[in-house]
Amino acid sequence: MITAFKNHLNTQFKELTTSPFLLACSGGVDSVVLAHLCSQCGLTFALAHCNFNLRGAASTADAQFVANLALELGVPVFQTSFDTNAYIKKHKVSIQMGARTLRYNWFDKLIKTHNYQYLLTAHQREDALETMIINLSRGTGIEGLLGIPEKRDYIRRPLICFAKAALLAFANENHIQWREDSSNDSTDYLRNKIRHEVLPLMADLHPTALENMIQTQSHLKERSQLASLYLEQLKKEFFITIGIEVHITIDQLCATPHVLAVMYGLFSPYGFNDANAVLDLCQRENGKKLLSSSHLLLKDRSKLILTPLLTPSEASCIAEESVSIYPGELGIKNPIQLSISQTKEVSSKAHHEFILVDEDTITYPLKLRHPREGDLFYPNGMKGKKKVSKFLRDEKINVISKASIWLLTDAKDQIIWVVGYRADRRFASKLNTDKSLCFRIL
Repeated sequence: MITAFKNHLNTQFKELTTSPFLLACSGGVDSVVLAHLCSQCGLTFALAHCNFNLRGAASTADAQFVANLALELGVPVFQTSFDTNAYIKKHKVSIQMGARTLRYNWFDKLIKTHNYQYLLTAHQREDALETMIINLSRGTGIEGLLGIPEKRDYIRRPLICFAKAALLAFANENHIQWREDSSNDSTDYLRNKIRHEVLPLMADLHPTALENMIQTQSHLKERSQLASLYLEQLKKEFFITIGIEVHITIDQLCATPHVLAVMYGLFSPYGFNDANAVLDLCQRENGKKLLSSSHLLLKDRSKLILTPLLTPSEASCIAEESVSIYPGELGIKNPIQLSISQTKEVSSKAHHEFILVDEDTITYPLKLRHPREGDLFYPNGMKGKKKVSKFLRDEKINVISKASIWLLTDAKDQIIWVVGYRADRRFASKLNTDKSLCFRIL
């Protein structure tokens, strides 16, 4: 098996031969065999073990076993302990989900703190088949039928193509010891039920059933890769990036054959897994939106606009962001580029790129800030006053773009300019103006 593993590394996991990595080790046969294989290949790694405190003294013995294994192999070891029962009670999740969240959060912290490049897990062939059956029973697409990917982000799973029987044979032939987790024998958990009842039954029904399923996964992987290439081409064609926004023309998107499959492929990476909801959004009125955990998808007239959600701290920073401008300054570079110059020109025409201001009417320091609730100004070319929010709505500025609007105000917080859109007539240069200032967007 060591020869097969080395060949697999050299063809599929070359990066592991040159970069240090963490190896998640429970003490079970799969992760212990993986540790021995990596050691025999001369790879640079450390073991990482989580004690979930779910099996009393057995959990403590597992931790000690992994510590001894690290000594035997001459590699570093990281260990941590969790009050898993308290966590799942607090967050109202299952034991499996809680333990998974706890360990991967810890792995992520180790990776970043100690500059490891990858995390290895010891998932093997039967694990991938179990995942395939679980996903199939719940309803899934091609990706769900692929089981567990060999690579995702910094996670590597070099044993996916190896059968459990091969790992056990290697361990026995090399007199390798491991720990048995009694909970793996219980069929109370869905995965264990599939492992102990469903897979053996399938093997009884057809001698090569498991091998055939692996072959099917390989075929599906090829189809998935073809679909990914097609989706990438559509993404280049449909997704127009403007700042942090992505604009998608609805008619173009909806005219695509197999539109629901395309919508799922394009938008599921952003958390929008219901293609019917995306299609429904395309047909709804202006301003309707969908939210995922990470993104906003907005219907804006003939377009969909996709943008990442701001965290509360990011939103707070933007809301409070401002910059002061003092007499004599010739411009600013941040948060927007703005030039300031004296001029004798007087113009009553509306411009988006610049405004002419009567210098005698303004009080320094000036300030650039974002709009706030209740902001009022006197739009040039209009009668009376108007709320900035109403003005932006009338100008059909979508809710996403509103976050990038800047106001130029004076020391009294009176609005001089909704930058790029409309000046306030109270400060505009007139025919009898002696000194005019030109504020221009660069």
